[in-house]
Amino acid sequence: MCCPSIDMYMKPTVGAVRGADTDTQNYWKRLKWEEVRMRFYDTQRNRKLLVRERLKRLLDDETFLELSPFAGLGLPYGDVPAAGCLSGIGKICGIWCMFIANDATVKGGTAYPISVKKQLRAQEIAIQNRLPTVYLVDSGGAFLPLQAQLFPDKEHGGKTFYNEAIMSALKIPQVAVVCGSCTAGGAYIPTMTEEAIIVDRIGTIFLAGPPLVKAATGEDVTAEDLGGAKMHSRVSGCVDHFAPTEPEAYSRVRMIISTLNFDPEPEGAAQFEDPLYNTEELVGLAPRDYRHTLDVKLVLSRLVDGSRFLQFKADYGTTLVTGFASIEGNLVGIVASNGDLTHDASLKGSHFVQLCNQRNIPLLFLQNTTSQSLLPPSVSKAEQLTNRLKAQASMISAVACATVPKITVVIGGCHGGESFAMCGRSYEPNFLFLWPNARIGLLDATRLSWSDQKDEGWTDEKEFSAQLNRLKEESSAFYSSARIWDDGVILPEDTRPVLGKCLKIISQWKREGTAVQSSPLLRM
Repeated sequence: MCCPSIDMYMKPTVGAVRGADTDTQNYWKRLKWEEVRMRFYDTQRNRKLLVRERLKRLLDDETFLELSPFAGLGLPYGDVPAAGCLSGIGKICGIWCMFIANDATVKGGTAYPISVKKQLRAQEIAIQNRLPTVYLVDSGGAFLPLQAQLFPDKEHGGKTFYNEAIMSALKIPQVAVVCGSCTAGGAYIPTMTEEAIIVDRIGTIFLAGPPLVKAATGEDVTAEDLGGAKMHSRVSGCVDHFAPTEPEAYSRVRMIISTLNFDPEPEGAAQFEDPLYNTEELVGLAPRDYRHTLDVKLVLSRLVDGSRFLQFKADYGTTLVTGFASIEGNLVGIVASNGDLTHDASLKGSHFVQLCNQRNIPLLFLQNTTSQSLLPPSVSKAEQLTNRLKAQASMISAVACATVPKITVVIGGCHGGESFAMCGRSYEPNFLFLWPNARIGLLDATRLSWSDQKDEGWTDEKEFSAQLNRLKEESSAFYSSARIWDDGVILPEDTRPVLGKCLKIISQWKREGTAVQSSPLLRM
């Protein structure tokens, strides 16, 4: 069998940005070439498929929504490309499914803290959207030198198995394929799913491998005898299906998914219009100066079907644009930043979010918030700021308590308290994406200068410059995405197809509307 070129596995995946900054370009240069090369050929020598080849055999096609491809970039303990696993959402037999696939060519498939965080986020999305989940397990277990960041806390490795139990209780189907090593804590992943498949002579499941058995008992035992496919399918019963080859295993997964009694949407059922304006023009609309905002309706006209937008309260609180539109045939309520989130804009936002929640309409937030001055210049301004904060608190409450699906795209700045009202990460949006130009931080670093700050207690200009550079670095979209504060960096021109996929994924689960709400819609 001819091996594919290693070069194709050394390139950034979906979500990589053309013309990205130096950090992104250097990401792949910093990889240890020998380490990657040896693991690549080790995978080929063992006749194992590479992770993206596995996905090609598992999914209906290659147009899946990959999540957090930049996870693991520039972390304190080093680069972990894509966090050592691929996660995303694709169709299997016409049904949208979450997949979590270990990549054994990265650090031998061992789990780093960022790997656990990526898997937990994938499970969270699966729970929110009731997505059947497929685990492709090929892992050497936890990276022990970092066990203090992996094991003890409630958002560490054990939460993976907790989530599996909760998902099963929620009747979310889970299937695992053991297509490599499945060691230590990783052994619980297939044994807690509804159905598990193991690949002969490739898949193994054990808490401790042959070297540890030898060290503990002096006994020589092979991996096959200790935890191979035949043993677990015939003796222990830990798996439900024996697959002689990997292609057979993924064919078996597809057969299992087809028996879930789901009702997938027929292909080509949705009819929709393209926007009147070219989506490629969104690149030119991406904000670069966060002290000013553009008319967000220029962005909307390139995202929504037919560029048709029913604006809600068009002449009130104009620094926030709200209204109804369709994206690839899916109705959505849009809340878009058009400047400062003023008192009137916040009240309008509260009203509109409650309205969409009452009508069971998903919400899309386009966030481009501005950084505010920390101190009001006068008593009257302080009173005005207090009133605005109260109104923003009302909108924050409305967003937090809305039960409809929420999607957030940061198209510019994500600064301060305004980002909370615009459904930031803390408010559990079903999906959150960033444009490459996005900036995330309590303050906008570009608005700070030595001339303004030397009277605020700073005495050393070099120290101030160092702190400012650090703030700018930590505010970048790629710094955020590396730590999974979002679900990925997307190109502006790809926003419409990404949103279309997300809305279709959300609509697969038919939510039941509440017969009577605990309170009526409150007009403020």
